[in-house]
Amino acid sequence: MPVPAPRQAEPPAALPDGGLTLLVIENDPGGSLSGPDMAEMTGAAGRPVRIRTARNLTEAERLLTDDVQCILLDLALPPMDGPPGKPPRGADGPGGTGGPDEMDGPDEMDTLRQVLRLAPHHAVLALTARADAERAAEAVRVGAQDYLSRDELDGRVLSRAIRYAVERKRADFAQRQLTETRLLTQENARLERGLLPHPLLAGSELRFAARYRPGRSRALLGGDFYDTVRTEDGTVHAMIGDVCGHGPDEAALGVELRIAWRALTLAGLCGDELLATLQQVLEHERADEEIFATLCTVDIAPDGRTAALCLAGHPAPLLVSPGRPPALLPQGDGGPALGLLSHARWPHREVELGDAWSLLMYTDGLIEGRIGAGTRRLGQEGMIELIARQVKEGLGGEDLLDAAVTEVRALNGGELTDDLAVMLLDRG
Repeated sequence: MPVPAPRQAEPPAALPDGGLTLLVIENDPGGSLSGPDMAEMTGAAGRPVRIRTARNLTEAERLLTDDVQCILLDLALPPMDGPPGKPPRGADGPGGTGGPDEMDGPDEMDTLRQVLRLAPHHAVLALTARADAERAAEAVRVGAQDYLSRDELDGRVLSRAIRYAVERKRADFAQRQLTETRLLTQENARLERGLLPHPLLAGSELRFAARYRPGRSRALLGGDFYDTVRTEDGTVHAMIGDVCGHGPDEAALGVELRIAWRALTLAGLCGDELLATLQQVLEHERADEEIFATLCTVDIAPDGRTAALCLAGHPAPLLVSPGRPPALLPQGDGGPALGLLSHARWPHREVELGDAWSLLMYTDGLIEGRIGAGTRRLGQEGMIELIARQVKEGLGGEDLLDAAVTEVRALNGGELTDDLAVMLLDRG
């Protein structure tokens, strides 16, 4: 019978009285742990060791409840979970001679491996029939925390070995968690460099600022992305986008779309040709056919006074100009999100920016946060009012972005559910 799947995701906690529960797996339940010497196990600082006994792995799986911290496995225990119809090695009949050598070597380690698969988060002690350093060392290499021989087994030695094994297992688990966290941080840092790049604005008079915050239900990054580059003709191209869904696949797709957009823009593509190519990238790289991405692009003329706006299912940017109330750029004639229609078109619209301005580009995480405890959303109107008030207070650039993100979070009552990316370009 196969060994059952692991039951717990983390090492078991200590009992309220500071004691430990030991699960013994051996053929002779009345053998190893019987006798007066074992009474010493319950007297150390008033912290008892409770003992349960199983004769095979089937019983062990049933007795492996949440309060068990350590397993003592008799390595002489024959494998109980081999293929049906095949007798364990060491048994009389076909496949075994009954000799003691048939119990040596791989079978003992196979039994230990089965226990480790059954209880990967528990401390395991290997019990050998005699002082056999080679066999004991092999047990530790396979995964046991420590080993004991029957020759030295008494209550004091076992109590000490159990507590040492439990603490070592906890330390190993903590070290593994630390390593996994470090690797996750490194992976997210690589994704962050892909999603949130440094702008290429050398030679431009425009100022750039951006902020990004993941939603509270994700780890470090989501599928929002942005970029800004200046081409040789002096045009500044800005883009912000959002891959639907959340998780590493969506974040990776966002990185691919951003890098593809930068490469295509620097290569001279624009308009429908650029977005159609991005759609091909998305269709080939997405994990599911239902995945799509919204996108907003703005191509600012070299003189900085006009721009070409293109919306692919994305909210329109907010234009802030001196002496005028903040207003959204036209958003009524955009095209569909990337990945929705195979032969879509994305109209570009010329817009006037003026001599001095700030252009706020954002993902829907900025406008979909709640206001208070109800279901009302901030929305674009609420965002316009919020930005207008902060501009009137004299805020601009990075200070404006910091204040806007802080207030949106405060209105929501904490971290936002969706990811949030916001980018600001200033002139004058």
